Amino acid sequence: MSFSKWIGGAIGWSFGGPIGAIIGLAIGSMVDAMTNGNDRPFLGEGNTQQRRTTHSTRPQQRPQTQSGDFEVSLLVLASIVIKADGKQDQSELDFVRQQFVNMYGKERANHAFRLFKNISKQKNISTRQVCLQIRQMMDHPSRLQLMHFLFGIAKADGTVTNDEERQIYTIAGYLGISSRDYESIKAMFYNSSDNAYKVLEIDKSATDDDIKKAYRKMAKKYHPDRVIHLGKEHQKGAEEKFRQVQAAYEQLQKERGF
Repeated sequence: MSFSKWIGGAIGWSFGGPIGAIIGLAIGSMVDAMTNGNDRPFLGEGNTQQRRTTHSTRPQQRPQTQSGDFEVSLLVLASIVIKADGKQDQSELDFVRQQFVNMYGKERANHAFRLFKNISKQKNISTRQVCLQIRQMMDHPSRLQLMHFLFGIAKADGTVTNDEERQIYTIAGYLGISSRDYESIKAMFYNSSDNAYKVLEIDKSATDDDIKKAYRKMAKKYHPDRVIHLGKEHQKGAEEKFRQVQAAYEQLQKERGF
C-alpha cells in the first residue's frame, strides 16, 4: 500500500479545517524529506487539494466518520497528550506504534507512525480548535474510543502524570465528553476500591438492581458495534472497553454475592 493511497483513500472530513492544516504541514515535511533524499514523494500519485473539504460551523447533518478520519484525529490528539508533560517518553511512542500495528497491520502502521512523528514536531497546535472540529464531525461512541486510546498512551510508561491527566481532561471537555463518561474511562486505567463503580457510572450506595441496570446501560454504550462504521480495526479497541465493563460488573457481583 503506497502512502498516497493510504492517506487519500480513507480520509474524508478530517482533510479540512484545523486538522487538515496540521496534516498538510506534516505531509509537506515528509515530502520535503523524501525529495531531498532523491526519493519519490509520498503524494506523487494524486492531488490532495482535490480531497480537501470545508464545513460550515453549523452543519445540517454530521457526516459519518471514516476509519481514516478517526485515525488522523487520534494521531493529532496523541501528539498533544504525549507532549503534555514536556517530554516524549519512548514507552509512550512504542505504545502508539504497537497499537497501530495491532489495529492496521505493520505496513499501514508504519505510514501512520511516520506521519505521527511529523505531527509531534509541530508547535502551537490548538487543542481547542482540533477538538471542536472532531466534536462537530464525529459521533459520540467514536469520541469515547478516542478518550480510551489517549488514556492508554498516557499509562504506557506505567503511570498517568498530572500534566497528562489535565490535558486529557481538557480534551474531554472540548470533545463534549460528560464528566461521568470521562470518569468511567479514566477508572479503567487506575486501581482503587471504587473503580468498578466508576466504570459503571454509579455510586457505592447503588443497590443490586441499580448495578444490574447500570451494567446493561454501559454494555450498550460501549458495545463494539457502536463503532462498526470505523472498521474492524477500531472495534478491537472498543472490545477492550466492553471487557472492562464486564469485569467491573463481575467484580461487584462477587463482592455483593448476587
